[in-house]
Amino acid sequence: MTDQASAAPPLPLDARVSYLLSVLGTQSARSFANRLAPLGIQPNHFGLLVHLAHEDGQSQQQLANALGIHRNMMVGLIDELEERGLVERSRHPDDRRAHAIRLTTTARELLPRAHQLADQQEAELLAGFGDDDRASLLALLQRLASRGGGRPDVHPGMRHD
Repeated sequence: MTDQASAAPPLPLDARVSYLLSVLGTQSARSFANRLAPLGIQPNHFGLLVHLAHEDGQSQQQLANALGIHRNMMVGLIDELEERGLVERSRHPDDRRAHAIRLTTTARELLPRAHQLADQQEAELLAGFGDDDRASLLALLQRLASRGGGRPDVHPGMRHD
């Protein structure tokens, strides 16, 4: 039988890594969404556009698989980006039943500004940290993110787990 009086008191919230990560994640996501809003995109749009910038012309299914997103969610994201003039669908060269998704000139012009906003966000978040501290924090966060079962380069808000 455990004596409740001798048990260690529970950790305060600000001593719990998971709580602090949740708070920071919420603050960071809200801040990034606010930064991107004048560009007419959301963080999930940014993630998809960045992926297409590295490998343009993928099918919706290829994109869904690469990003770990349910295909229905992918269709909705692509619809939103197409309405904004940031992507276009065309027949996929390898599969007549599929569409190739390509960035438009508008998206290619928008991405450098979106990356600049992401860089500003990161600089503000990490202000006061030296290069070694930044590298250590990044390495620890990447380790934690990869243990979660998903890909650390895909935001959980985009995944369909």
